[in-house]
Amino acid sequence: MTEQVVAELAALVRDRLARGGEAVTPHLVAETLRADGRPVGDATVLEVHRRVQAEVVGAGALQGLLAEPGVTDVLVNGPGAAWIDRGRGLERRSVELADDAAVRRLAQRLAALGGRRLDDATPMVDVRLPDGTRCHAVLHPVARTGTTISLRVPRPAGWSIEALAEHGALVPDAVALVRRVVAARAAFLVSGGTGAGKTSLLSAMLAAVAPEERLVVVEDSGELEPRHPHVVALEARTANIEGGGVVSLQTLVRQALRMRPDRVVVGEVRGAEVVDLLAALNTGHEGGCGTVHANSAAAVPARLEALGMTAGLGREALHSQLGSALDLVLHVTRDRGTGRRRLAEVAVLRKDGAFVHTETAVRFAADGRVAEGPGLDRMAALLEAR
Repeated sequence: MTEQVVAELAALVRDRLARGGEAVTPHLVAETLRADGRPVGDATVLEVHRRVQAEVVGAGALQGLLAEPGVTDVLVNGPGAAWIDRGRGLERRSVELADDAAVRRLAQRLAALGGRRLDDATPMVDVRLPDGTRCHAVLHPVARTGTTISLRVPRPAGWSIEALAEHGALVPDAVALVRRVVAARAAFLVSGGTGAGKTSLLSAMLAAVAPEERLVVVEDSGELEPRHPHVVALEARTANIEGGGVVSLQTLVRQALRMRPDRVVVGEVRGAEVVDLLAALNTGHEGGCGTVHANSAAAVPARLEALGMTAGLGREALHSQLGSALDLVLHVTRDRGTGRRRLAEVAVLRKDGAFVHTETAVRFAADGRVAEGPGLDRMAALLEAR
């Protein structure tokens, strides 16, 4: 039986489901096909039932890809094919999404599972599904090549420093250093690009925090799950269908400061909340940390400067707070070719005049070599003093 025929038969069953809201069963499939004068052999019924079931349960045609071992991302750029990421770069997979209408239906159903609306009036959505998967979708024609779906798979459990070392993300010298950073209660940001492993490294470092400390974690979309006995997790909330109910990251950072935190953690600093985080780190909350998108450690001050402007904080004012609030930047990267995520650099912040810049303390090469930078002595003194 051809793919086109299966798709046509599945469409008949979907139409009946839309009208009656019945459960998807082989009996319903057979009854629907028989009423339309279509073939009702066992093989046909089971194939159509499998297809429709996949479309209405879980992530539909993408569910099998999400379940593959090691998959971190599943990406769809229109009908016919998908790409998965297992840490070795993108790999193409065939999927049963015959046309853009099928991709659109799946995207809309996933958005509805997360309590959001996705239609021509609201053609983009970023939502967390009930199983923790993060879903981003953009409908055609805003996505010119076809409706796109991007799924980020949640980790079953937080990483440990040892696990990162086993996967090659931390060379032996890096393992010792990140442990010193945690023990010294230094304030730090993990920087890097999308998918470079920022959250994994931050989660592993939080797991190494002393068990008697209280961690208050603030995130836009819950991804951090450190293996630590005392974690309070706060998650931002977007507007509901009626346009109300917004809870911003900035609001949550302020609330976190009232919850007697030993460490305030911002899963990703991406907006005006940077002002409240810096204020917290400047008022006695040691060991605060988070992640930030940046192309290099050197680019972090400029990135924070741009974020501070969204809250009306001037350049000099932000640099003034940054110089006394933040100690280190840990930059992670993803190697081209192998796709391996790893800690590439640790930089210390240095204030010259009115402005702050980063100074490389140590670099870690892909082959395990370690190169000392001009900021090494400053970093060593900082960690020793703490």
